[in-house]
Amino acid sequence: QLQLVESGGGLVQPGGSLRLACTASGFTVDNCAIGWFRQAPGKEREGVSCFSSYDAGTYYADSVKGRFTISRDTATNTVYLQMNNLKPEDTAVYYCAADFRPTSYAVYYCAGYINFPSWGQGTQVTVSS
Repeated sequence: QLQLVESGGGLVQPGGSLRLACTASGFTVDNCAIGWFRQAPGKEREGVSCFSSYDAGTYYADSVKGRFTISRDTATNTVYLQMNNLKPEDTAVYYCAADFRPTSYAVYYCAGYINFPSWGQGTQVTVSS
């Protein structure tokens, strides 16, 4: 029943912007934990940005602070990741994940200490000249 559908990836030049979207079904995004993760070839999965209603907290990885912003649109039940000033090292498959019954802080979700039970299919982001 719970489903996440991602969109918005693509090819962009360094310094450009993309907005990823994750539309949720089966739960409401105003009362949940949501995470954006990325996986690049040869690299470990990285928690990019997470929030949790458990602590009303938001977390950003140091590598994206000041460039990425996570947000929610309750009208469309969609979570976004606005990515500005993109760099080649941002190239990865980006996944959204959700826990509609959050049990811990946003930082622990992004660190991987708390499991997200639901994941999207992933969307490719490529930053290249």
